[in-house]
Amino acid sequence: MKTSLNGLYVITDKNLIERDRFVEIVEKSIKGGAKIVQLREKNTPENEIIKLGQELLEVTRKYGVPLIINDSPELTKKIGAEGVHLGGDDTSVTNARAILGSEAIIGVTCYNQIERGLTAVESGADYVAFGTPYYTPTKPEREPTSIEILEEAVKLITQIPIFAIGGITKDNATPILETGVNGIAVITSIFGSSDPQSAARELATMSNHN
Repeated sequence: MKTSLNGLYVITDKNLIERDRFVEIVEKSIKGGAKIVQLREKNTPENEIIKLGQELLEVTRKYGVPLIINDSPELTKKIGAEGVHLGGDDTSVTNARAILGSEAIIGVTCYNQIERGLTAVESGADYVAFGTPYYTPTKPEREPTSIEILEEAVKLITQIPIFAIGGITKDNATPILETGVNGIAVITSIFGSSDPQSAARELATMSNHN
C-alpha cells in the first residue's frame, strides 16, 4: 500500500465526527477521493481506539486505502493497521519500524523544521508532513509554516512523499499544491463539512491535478 502515498489524506477528529456514524462518515470521505485515512484519537481509552480502528480497517481495506494510526506503533500493531504517524513527542522511526516491520507505513510530523524532515528520511520514514501552512483550530498555538519552507522541503526531500497539513481548504489549497507537495492532509474542511463526500471530492480533484 506504500504506492498510494499522495493526494488527499484525511485525519479524523472525534469532536467533528458523530461517534455512532464514525465509520460511515469516514467511508464518505473515501468515496469522495481520500487516499489515506489517519485515525487520530486523543484521550480515548485504548480498547475503544482498537475497536474503532478495527471497524475502520474493514472499510479502508475494501477501498484499498491505507489506515494510519496516530502516535502509537503498539496500537497500530494491535489494530492491524497499515501504519503509524509519529509526532514530536512520540517514539523514534527506528523503534516504530522494529515494532511494525519493514512493510509498515511510517509518517513523521516535521512542523516547520526541514532538518526534522531530513532526519526522518535518514531514519527510514515513508512520508513526512509539514504544517501548519494556515491557522487551524486543531492546533491553535502552532506557528504557521511558510510557503517558502514547503518549497525548500520539496527541493531537499525527494526520496519520500511530502504532505502539507493545517487549515487547508478548497479556497486556499492552490498555493500549497503549487509548491510541489505530494498531497494535502485535512481534518476540519472534510469532517467539519455537512457533506464530507463532496468536500473530499473537491479537494481530491485539486490534489490529483497537482
